Amino acid sequence: MIEATPLQVDPEVIVDGVNLMWVLIATFLIFFMHAGFAMLEAGQVRSKNVANQLTKNLLTWSVGVIAFFFVGFGVNALVGSVTGGGEFESIFAALDSSSPNDWVSWLFSAVFAMTAATIVSGAVAGRAKLRAYVSYTLLLAAVIYPVVTGFTWGGGLLAINDGAANGYIADVIGVGFSDFAGGMIVHGMGGIAGLTAAWIIGPRMDRYNSDGTPNVIPGHSLTFAALGTLILAFGWYGFNVGTASTVFAVEGGELVLGAYETVGRVALNTTLGMAAGAIGAGAVALYMTGKVDTLYVANGLLAGLVGVTASANVVTWYGGLLSGLIAGAQLPIVFSLVEKRLKIDDVCAVFPVHGSAGVIGALLLPFFHVNGFSADLLLAQIVGVTVIGVWTVATTAVVFGAFKAVGQARVSSDHEREGLDVSEHGVDTYPEFGQPDVATDGGEREIRTDGGERFDESRSSSELRSDGGAPNDGEIKMVTAIVRPDRLGAVKKELAEAGAPSLTVTNVSGRGSQPAKKGQWRGEEYTVDLHQKVKIECVVADVPAEDVVDAIREGANTGEPGDGKIFVLPVESATQVRTGATGTDAV
Repeated sequence: MIEATPLQVDPEVIVDGVNLMWVLIATFLIFFMHAGFAMLEAGQVRSKNVANQLTKNLLTWSVGVIAFFFVGFGVNALVGSVTGGGEFESIFAALDSSSPNDWVSWLFSAVFAMTAATIVSGAVAGRAKLRAYVSYTLLLAAVIYPVVTGFTWGGGLLAINDGAANGYIADVIGVGFSDFAGGMIVHGMGGIAGLTAAWIIGPRMDRYNSDGTPNVIPGHSLTFAALGTLILAFGWYGFNVGTASTVFAVEGGELVLGAYETVGRVALNTTLGMAAGAIGAGAVALYMTGKVDTLYVANGLLAGLVGVTASANVVTWYGGLLSGLIAGAQLPIVFSLVEKRLKIDDVCAVFPVHGSAGVIGALLLPFFHVNGFSADLLLAQIVGVTVIGVWTVATTAVVFGAFKAVGQARVSSDHEREGLDVSEHGVDTYPEFGQPDVATDGGEREIRTDGGERFDESRSSSELRSDGGAPNDGEIKMVTAIVRPDRLGAVKKELAEAGAPSLTVTNVSGRGSQPAKKGQWRGEEYTVDLHQKVKIECVVADVPAEDVVDAIREGANTGEPGDGKIFVLPVESATQVRTGATGTDAV
């Protein structure tokens, strides 16, 4: 009989392998949150600023992570050692590693830093110069954020309450500041920085009337905003649960759970806070406006997550739920205060979502702690929130104030009206009208299996008239139609089939028999009496104008009020620029 022999495995190897894998998985989840930020912020800006917002999100990561690698990570270690009473440490000492796997902790820290940085972009959307924003991102990643983490997670001035607090505040009070996954350190700091930057730069054009009353400027895609919210919520599990970074530890030669012993509580409080935040924001919006505002529900969900991020590992389940509920409920109130009282144009509501929610979550922690209320811990939380807030406001104001002083903080009024996509990047995010399956010369595009394409011009030939007369009595006619934007593709197809593919299309807005309606954007109601339409202009000579009218009507008709109007006007003369041909020959 063969006896089983236990496999001798060094438990340290298992601990290192599993912990590294877990931290990397959490890191990748947090990185994916940038896709959520991109969609959330792009959805809340106007269509002419979408590419600019996406570019900022891309450059936040690219510029910020390089700055954090070369400077920020070292600043974090330096500030932590100096303000925590430790030995002086070189700014590059933290980047000197003999083991390749030691860099995992740097990467985990980097994705947190980039989260704080990207929050700011939503507050200054639509008017900040790209160079000013990118320069601030570099400084935030290199200095502003690392000083905050040096004070706290780095064991410095505030010293996170993890049983080994030795910073100045901990020495005086007997307990250190507590922030598990960055509710205040990352989100609160980012939200406060965003509010400060928006205040320095000033509101978007036409955001406020001369008497100070605000105008509503809706974002272009609620769909993007909702999708971005859900992506962020998914990544947030990496943010919170991933902070329980050690799955296993070794004690007495045996495997035991590390920080993972609280992972169930963290996951539960994250989930409850998220759900309660959405409910809280929706309920307050309903009370304030009479409607459950979709964007407030989405923003409230995120505010609820921020509200439990500082405390998810140490509060009771009902503490997590109430923290999220309060963080969500404050959102509509604080946004209204910022918009109407402070008159700060916070485009993506980053302060009520991240700033005030982060502050509230950190201050609520002592009230729901599993070990009961602690006045010392509350005092430590107040001091920590104050120090982080003052540092963030001061440094952000200096940076953006300097850019404003030299006229480089925001784009010109002409560029702002034109849109930052064109003025800052030379692109149009939505360049196409209608459907791409109809060629502009009237031929139908057929994609061949060999990758080529051909055009069938049989439909573009003019029909012979049975009376032998010339179309339009030999005159030139302009057919102008105002139709629904979503019917443009059908109209183009009908015109191509009628042999009149040449047209000019313009985005317009106007008012006719279609009744006005009420719109709502983040709880603010506004009247929509100018409806979005497209104007189609088609000049014809050898094609009967009545055929063009019939084609447009066929393509544009839905049977509902607001389908539009068609007008036929005589054209006195026409000249072709290239050849100089005039009259019907020019058409």
